Amino acid sequence: MSLCLSDVTLTYPDGDTRLTALDRVGLEVPRGSLTAVVGPSGSGKSSLLAVAATLITPDTGTVTIDGTPTTGLSRGELAELRRGRIGIVFQQPHLLPSLTAVEQLQVMAHLDGRSPAGARGRAMALLDAVGLTGQAGRRPHQLSGGQRQRVNIARALMNDPTVLLVDEPTSALDHERGTAVLDLLTRLTQERGTATVLVTHDRAHLGVADRIAEVRDRRLAPVPRPAK
Repeated sequence: MSLCLSDVTLTYPDGDTRLTALDRVGLEVPRGSLTAVVGPSGSGKSSLLAVAATLITPDTGTVTIDGTPTTGLSRGELAELRRGRIGIVFQQPHLLPSLTAVEQLQVMAHLDGRSPAGARGRAMALLDAVGLTGQAGRRPHQLSGGQRQRVNIARALMNDPTVLLVDEPTSALDHERGTAVLDLLTRLTQERGTATVLVTHDRAHLGVADRIAEVRDRRLAPVPRPAK
């Protein structure tokens, strides 16, 4: 399994007590598969994603990324793990206004200490993979919402992650553009062999997922896939 959460419990301070966000959660996502996680606002979906991304350390339980247990790793080691093995597609693209689409991707390679020369070629190949070759020289204000989200996805793949974590990618898109983005994520998951987790409140597109789980009462329960 490229991503494995085992018996994860996460709590937050709440006055004199602690509020439980996740209660003994388990999740396994193989490479080349997409798992959708659904649930209402405040159910713990974002907390689950943050734990999987190693941005938050759970109170108990283990998180394993591509065979590497994260328990006991230092902040620097966790940051290195995220740069090299985890791609994160944020709900809002947060693209840098002054950079072109290809430069948005090249920045990721620079942060990881990779060669600038090789980075441009890989960035262009990823933009081609998401259908944006002709938009490589455009800045964010020159792109549509769907195109910005595609740049967001390509950027998350720049350092060839084994785990791809996607947070509400269709929340700001209409149905047609949202469908196109999810179809793209499904194809890239299969082609690039990532273990993909898609957090969403939109149940209209769940047919693209290999597995579906719902956060209920701070736990994760499997949900049958809808008939195609």
